[in-house]
Amino acid sequence: MAEKTITIKLVKSAYGRRPNQAKTLKALGLTKINQVVVKADNEAIRGMIETVKHLIEVVE
Repeated sequence: MAEKTITIKLVKSAYGRRPNQAKTLKALGLTKINQVVVKADNEAIRGMIETVKHLIEVVE
């Protein structure tokens, strides 16, 4: 069975945010506004999404 994935889009800048939020976006591979990445749907990624949920849009 294929692994589930999540599509994540950066909609707000990391500029002026707390360092842990900026580093979380970098770890997700999001560096520019409107950039989209596809990640595996697991607990680690879900935790990262929770940290920066006000800066991103998630499509499951």
